[in-house]
Amino acid sequence: MLLTRVMPCLLLKDGGLVKTVKFKNPGYIGDPINAIRIYNEKEVDELIFLDISATLENRKPLFKVLTEIASECFMPVTYGGGIRDLEVIREILNLGIEKVAINSYAFENPQFVKAAAERFGSSTIVVSIDARRNIFGKYIVYVNGGRKSTGLDPVDFACHMEEMGVGEILLTSIDRDGTQEGYDVELVKRVTSEVGVPVVACGGAGKPEDFQTVVREGGASACAAGSMVVYFGRNRAVLINFPSRKELDVIFSSK
Repeated sequence: MLLTRVMPCLLLKDGGLVKTVKFKNPGYIGDPINAIRIYNEKEVDELIFLDISATLENRKPLFKVLTEIASECFMPVTYGGGIRDLEVIREILNLGIEKVAINSYAFENPQFVKAAAERFGSSTIVVSIDARRNIFGKYIVYVNGGRKSTGLDPVDFACHMEEMGVGEILLTSIDRDGTQEGYDVELVKRVTSEVGVPVVACGGAGKPEDFQTVVREGGASACAAGSMVVYFGRNRAVLINFPSRKELDVIFSSK
């Protein structure tokens, strides 16, 4: 296994796979199970699934879909979307999902993160932080699928979540989401320089070299990729793909 984890971050909507650009205009990709089978063959280390409509629809996770995902995956899975209850976390973990990611409710009720970490262990709890720059260039945390500004600085929020006992932070740049223009290294570096828990960088990966950049210059512990691992070419034809282990080894071992 690579010392630096690299993983697909896949978005769910109505049980299907979609991909957004800057958190907007979700385009249909296909069936998540077919994607999982391809990633199994490619020996991906981990998978992240985020249900982007669960919170907006004020509903619980789609347990039938999660059951299928858990039974098909050969690798650890993180799931996020619609998590507002400790019992829901227990049900998800009982399906065989290794980690849960909490986003909007971590802002609404930080003590919930603390309770979840105490009940299920810090290594099981991820807080997903979505941030973008405002018109003044200041980074702000957004919730509800990027629709609602919290007014919080992502560094301050990440530090607070670390105090609540979170085991990992999934940090996504809304501005870079789906653009394949490279990670927002400055955003990542600001957070990683202030917290001690692992930070997974997400949003903007377009080529394997982007992984090296965000790890070496941004201090990320791991990298997540979306468009890069579901599209191919300028016309963004749907093609489930992933860099080979050899390619990743070369990227991370090169100076």
